[in-house]
Amino acid sequence: MIWLIILTFLLLILLILVTAMRPSQVSTSYFELKRRADMGDEDASWHLNREQRLGDIISLQRTLEAILLVLTVVMAVVSLGWLWGIIAAIVVAVFYGRLARMSVAERLAKRLYVSIEPKLLQLVAHHPVIIGSLRSVVLENEDFHQLESREELEHLVDKSNGILTVAQKQLITHSLQFDTRLVKDVMTPKSVISSVKAGEFLGPLVLSELHKLGHSRLPVIKGDIDHVVGMLYIQDLLTLDDKKSVTAEKAMEPKVFYIREDQTLQHALAAFLKTHHHLFVVINEYRETVGLLALEDVVEALLGRKIIDEFDAHDDLRAVAERNLTANNVPSKHTDV
Repeated sequence: MIWLIILTFLLLILLILVTAMRPSQVSTSYFELKRRADMGDEDASWHLNREQRLGDIISLQRTLEAILLVLTVVMAVVSLGWLWGIIAAIVVAVFYGRLARMSVAERLAKRLYVSIEPKLLQLVAHHPVIIGSLRSVVLENEDFHQLESREELEHLVDKSNGILTVAQKQLITHSLQFDTRLVKDVMTPKSVISSVKAGEFLGPLVLSELHKLGHSRLPVIKGDIDHVVGMLYIQDLLTLDDKKSVTAEKAMEPKVFYIREDQTLQHALAAFLKTHHHLFVVINEYRETVGLLALEDVVEALLGRKIIDEFDAHDDLRAVAERNLTANNVPSKHTDV
């Protein structure tokens, strides 16, 4: 009788240890393991082989767990009698999973599993037919690192220290966000646009002021900023023979392209490529001017870094415009409410 109770107790301990085993997949993706293995990395080849057979190992574990549970219940009934045996069997069935989650059981189970895992891999490899008949778990190795959202991918990129440089992280992150960003997010707003009137003569003083602004191109207006009639390119002025007699209207490029502020940057980039133009006037639903969009703005949003125009004296058009704010609606006795 005593030896039957001891055997039942040993079966219970073994059941707890087997249940506490946690065969887990490696953190490296299946794709990366395969890539390294193809390059001759032996360690990666071993882990790849393990990943391919891990489902069968877990199936073996569950099969053994079921067998041990049945044996423990039977031995409890045999050693303690029907009444106490059934009571003990119910207690075991209810609580053995909780006992397996105890830290002591998990530590012992981990040591045991690490020591027998190579033998289990050999067993699975040498007896595919038998193991196949017991298979209850199939791990999708290709998909176990499948991403569920763009935000998750951005998080992985942000945490990829040592793999990607800061510049590469910025490029990937901004590329992922590119199709959701709007023109109004990166444009130079209306309140800080510098412009030149169509009838203004481009004398030395005017040219000097334009140069100080630091822009390579400016909108030409008739009346106000809501009536843009052309674009003035500073580099084109260098080739004019008689600047004193030339107005902005005569020196400007008369083609003006408009884009809505609620269009995506992806649409804007396609429009830049189609028109071969470098500057768009941004309008709202009422065709009022709300800003300017340069090709550099879109490319910078895509790359995540600033681009310096060869004709610009400054590297940030928006920053330059903000430094040249005009006194809009600020008379001496003004009041904001």
